[in-house]
Amino acid sequence: MATYELIETITLGSDAASVTFSDIPQTYTDLKMVASQRNTSTNAGMGIRFNNDTGGNYTYRVLYGTGSAVSSFTQSVAAGYNTYLFAYTVPAVYTANTFGNTSIYIPNYSGSTNKSCSIESVSENNASASYICAVAGLWSNASAISSISIITDPGGAAGNNLAGSSFSLYGIKKV
Repeated sequence: MATYELIETITLGSDAASVTFSDIPQTYTDLKMVASQRNTSTNAGMGIRFNNDTGGNYTYRVLYGTGSAVSSFTQSVAAGYNTYLFAYTVPAVYTANTFGNTSIYIPNYSGSTNKSCSIESVSENNASASYICAVAGLWSNASAISSISIITDPGGAAGNNLAGSSFSLYGIKKV
């Protein structure tokens, strides 16, 4: 059995380009981050970075559905572009006042091997092109994760995490 302990919750009072959990304690076995987020851009992408690493150390496989089709893609390491892990969220062009939900699970975050994670996200839209997505991610770095940043719009269109978005980080301990 495992127990979850809330490390921190961040709720935005104003729009912000990124949200960062820093100085993450190294006393847990795993981490889980949950978010209720919307962004101000026209892009439905959300990026996740560990330890502010903007190098080409991220690889992920995405499986997603839009309500009318399914697809998948793999993003290989490519410094300068693929400097994050990926999830879907709700962009400004979706139904007003709706937020997407994202869950990120990171086992063995303080270990001395590369870090894997699983990401599930869903966007809500009362029109077409709403997304549900599952991501298998890898951060090719043996450092312990001491910070997690959530950036909006990794696809290139300018945008911010919208005010009212909330992010909670939990530490998981085996009992």
